[in-house]
Amino acid sequence: MQDGTNKTPRPRGRPRAYDPAVVAGRIVDTFWTCGYAATSLDQLAAATGMNRPSLYAAFGDKKSMYRGALDAFATQVRREVEAALAAPRIAVALREFYRGAIAVYLSGESGPRGCLFVCTAAVEAVNDADIRGDIGRVLQGIDSALEARIKSAQQAGEIGSAQRAGDLARVAGAVLHSLAIRARTGTPKRQLERLADALVQLITTAG
Repeated sequence: MQDGTNKTPRPRGRPRAYDPAVVAGRIVDTFWTCGYAATSLDQLAAATGMNRPSLYAAFGDKKSMYRGALDAFATQVRREVEAALAAPRIAVALREFYRGAIAVYLSGESGPRGCLFVCTAAVEAVNDADIRGDIGRVLQGIDSALEARIKSAQQAGEIGSAQRAGDLARVAGAVLHSLAIRARTGTPKRQLERLADALVQLITTAG
């Protein structure tokens, strides 16, 4: 008869039967494709393979899931922007910046999706202060990264300093957001690249 002192404690509750990273990625994909308002909880459940109570327990309500998706995308954006703008020459840096963005915007199993923020969050920002803050921080972060890189190029004598770096950065950001919208509406890759190249030419020849 065992006295019970050597028994291995049994885990409490049901073991987690999903990979959080995989499920989070499917949540991002669903919102990115359908937008916030058009995405139903049933769609999220079907995409993740989890029932609604389990989704709630793991990721919160629909808004929490959406903001989590925005945060994950923002992290990806920061990483890719930093990598592209690290190129030693401003023309190469901007070209890589836009080429990388276009590749992301044209991704998606069901077709081009554009940018998760620009193409879905901008709609919700009108009436939701939290989401408005989320998208504002991302846009400001992109503008700041571009401004710092352009200012560095001006200091290195690669481009002229007659135009303020901040103004050029906001124009560069505006083209980026235009590419996102154009990609989602079906503009071919080559046309997107031509638009990006025109902006690179404009900035690198600025007086």
